[in-house]
Amino acid sequence: MMSNWGELERDVYAQVEWLLAILQSIHDGVLVIDDQEIVRLVNPEYTNITGVEADEIIGKRLRDVRPNAQLPETLRDGRVRVGVYRKEGEKEYVVDMAPIIVNHRVIGAVSICKGLTEVHKLARELKRNKEKLSELKRTVDSIYQAKYTFQHIVGRSRQLTEMIRIAKRAAESDLPVLIMGESGTGKELFAQAIHQASARAERPFVPVNCAAIPDSLLESELFGYVEGSFTHAKKGGKIGLFELADKGTIFLDEIGDLPYDLQAKLLRVLQEKTIRKVGDTREKAIDVRIIAATNKDLHQLVMKQYFREDLFYRLHVITLHLPPLRERKEDIPVLIESMLQSAATSAQHPVYSLSSEALALLQSYDWPGNIRELKNAIDYAICMTDKTEIHLHHLPPSISKGQAVCQPPVPAQPLKKVLEETERRLILETLHQFGSDVEGKRKTAKALGMSLATLYNKLKKLGIIQTEQL
Repeated sequence: MMSNWGELERDVYAQVEWLLAILQSIHDGVLVIDDQEIVRLVNPEYTNITGVEADEIIGKRLRDVRPNAQLPETLRDGRVRVGVYRKEGEKEYVVDMAPIIVNHRVIGAVSICKGLTEVHKLARELKRNKEKLSELKRTVDSIYQAKYTFQHIVGRSRQLTEMIRIAKRAAESDLPVLIMGESGTGKELFAQAIHQASARAERPFVPVNCAAIPDSLLESELFGYVEGSFTHAKKGGKIGLFELADKGTIFLDEIGDLPYDLQAKLLRVLQEKTIRKVGDTREKAIDVRIIAATNKDLHQLVMKQYFREDLFYRLHVITLHLPPLRERKEDIPVLIESMLQSAATSAQHPVYSLSSEALALLQSYDWPGNIRELKNAIDYAICMTDKTEIHLHHLPPSISKGQAVCQPPVPAQPLKKVLEETERRLILETLHQFGSDVEGKRKTAKALGMSLATLYNKLKKLGIIQTEQL
């Protein structure tokens, strides 16, 4: 019996020694009082912070040594106190206080002190981290911001204006939008315009080219992953593009190239409005508007079982069919004019002009690369010309050669009519801008690079004004 009691006593002693060693190693100041407000314990860090030595306070009533101490209040009311500022002489610190409760009875109280220098250091670190987080958010917002609006969509053809009308109505809702059209027809331009006209305009617009990301990486790029989910996974995991687009819009370009197994996961996002990171067991709610685009025939992909039928109908709520440039050739002159003005503005250069022969060739070409190919041709021509007027020989050889092979000669009368109509439209638009009085005509002539007399002659020839009005 005595042997058992001795072993128990040694075990208790060892446990006490172990707990005391822990207290000694803590980097916060610790002070403990019993239910009579007698100080029973302080650790070395308490002395470092407050300047009070252990032999000055242990075994004494706390307020006999520290008259302003608040720990006895915690002993009496059993309330936890956090972040209490204290100053004793030159020493400043912050104290957390809590009662010590055994069998539902308060038998003492403990205070944890932290030097104000350390508190300031932690506050500064917290401030720096907040600033870094804000900077990261600003960077993300600047990267994923749409810049194009409906005003940037150039053209007056019936097909295009109808698509703009539908897109503007789509912007008023949060419904998924599917944009279909050949490469270079402006699918992302429409997607950005819809986002900019929506209630999400101030939130991120995140474009994703589904065909440009390897299949093995696409899921983690779209949905993110948790730490340790696979070999070489980043510490702390990675946020996905869907999460970056939260409260905003994600634009899934080339949706027809999305791997079949990922289509099921995208369908769940549309249905449940949640995502699950790679390697995670939890789902996270998100609020993302989805705009998808493709240059492929999704009907055919569904029939061949390359694209999920249920996902197709989920995306096929509002559909835009963007016409190729060859089906709206009446927009070519106004597109060229916009491109020339934009080039002149960005280069701080006088307005470029296009010869009638060059314009006729550009209008007769079929543009398999659509607006993107037209833009490249205009950029090439501007680079090749030494002056402000672009002629046939300034255009890319591929266009003139391709046109000679693929297109029959344009009859003289239709070409003349096209040129006259283009000239008439430009003059009318410029007159509308500057006014039809004498001063407005003078400014119009200057803007179009001709004399006032030449302008009057053209106005008469084109039937815009009668001789007696001159």
